[in-house]
Amino acid sequence: MQKFEKIYERLHYNEDISQRFFEVEVSILSTLNFRDFFERLLTEIKEKFDIPYVWLSLIDENDVVPLIGELASSKIIKERLSIIERETFTEITGNAGGPLLINEDLRPSYRMFPPNEKYLIRSMAILPITLNGEIIGSLNHGDPSAHRYVPGMDTALLERLAVKISICLSNVTAHEKLRIIASKDTLTGLLNRGVFESILQREFNRALRYDTPLSLVFIDLDDFKSVNDSFGHDAGDALLRYLGTQLTEMSRDSDVIGRYAGDEFLVLLPSTTSKEARKLTIRIKTFFSENPLPFNGTPIPISFSFGIAHLQDRGVQDPSSLLKRADERLYRAKRKKP
Repeated sequence: MQKFEKIYERLHYNEDISQRFFEVEVSILSTLNFRDFFERLLTEIKEKFDIPYVWLSLIDENDVVPLIGELASSKIIKERLSIIERETFTEITGNAGGPLLINEDLRPSYRMFPPNEKYLIRSMAILPITLNGEIIGSLNHGDPSAHRYVPGMDTALLERLAVKISICLSNVTAHEKLRIIASKDTLTGLLNRGVFESILQREFNRALRYDTPLSLVFIDLDDFKSVNDSFGHDAGDALLRYLGTQLTEMSRDSDVIGRYAGDEFLVLLPSTTSKEARKLTIRIKTFFSENPLPFNGTPIPISFSFGIAHLQDRGVQDPSSLLKRADERLYRAKRKKP
């Protein structure tokens, strides 16, 4: 009788564990962006299975890593994501095709921990994650007990979870790539006009709500047509890409940069006064006057006109009027040039 009770208890336990795995799968299957996907995955695995340490390790050379820059604002991701070299990952896992359980000599696996984290673990489960058939990292479980993850234990449910995660990750990655393509200017990689205007609306409302400054810089290249006429359209395209790259490097993480149309660019500066915005335009002018575009051995000089508008300017009542005021001042600046 006691034997049957133990069997029943074991079956009940397995059903409970299986149900929890199913709930995790349903949750992550419904996500279409990296932030929700990773946050739900890490949070629900930790909570549903009472695992003290759950984190992700991603190999630095794969299609996912370049797409997750925006996750820096996620506290969960920041604390529980490590980016490691493929060689290091291979040394630790040995290219295991399925879940790897470790409860002895864990020191080498410490290299998989997120930065500045020192997990107190005595056993660990490493679940390889794949994308398009290639291992790109792992979901890791750690426990202070050496008996939680013991080599030789049944890993069928862990294997199923790894497969589901990999399938979901493939879907999310495809969706994120399409989203990025739809939001970016194909030539410069900057935000396109539609997405920029959407962010402008958001930041305008936020500045009003919190009574913080907001400035907008409208930038237009001088004599851009002459660059195309003199050096060819390849040079013109290279100039636009060069401008986009350097504007990004000279800006803060909170600034928003977009290509408005043709040779026109916009820089949105949250928490920035008109005076501070003007200092940025001086830095931009100085940089490009000292660093012309090198093109096929020929330096191509770069000249700009700027128009700066601020939230507190007279007549600015909404994002459209802020943009219009910057455009008007840009036009006046261009008229003043010989």
